[in-house]
Amino acid sequence: MEIQAANKPNYVLVLIMSNVQAQNTVSNDNDKTVAEKKRAALDLVLDAWSVGIEKGIDGEILAHASLFAALSDLIELYGEEAVANLAARLPQRIHNGEFTLVRQIQ
Repeated sequence: MEIQAANKPNYVLVLIMSNVQAQNTVSNDNDKTVAEKKRAALDLVLDAWSVGIEKGIDGEILAHASLFAALSDLIELYGEEAVANLAARLPQRIHNGEFTLVRQIQ
């Protein structure tokens, strides 16, 4: 059986942004606000992605541009070393299915 996220395109990159965690511990109220902002940000990126697809830009090109934008922004905020450490953990997270929107259930 296949499960797919309702009304959301199958794009891995956007989930990278939604899974980046802040280093500081915050209260439950702040956690809720951060979660709401992450969801709003994801919705904005998905909307922009849809516009790009409608304008004839291939998903792979959008993915590369989005990765560049995300990584360069994170480097500006946290520095190269922190982002390199984040990127070094991505293969295991990918293998664990953290960014997979469509899963095969056996």
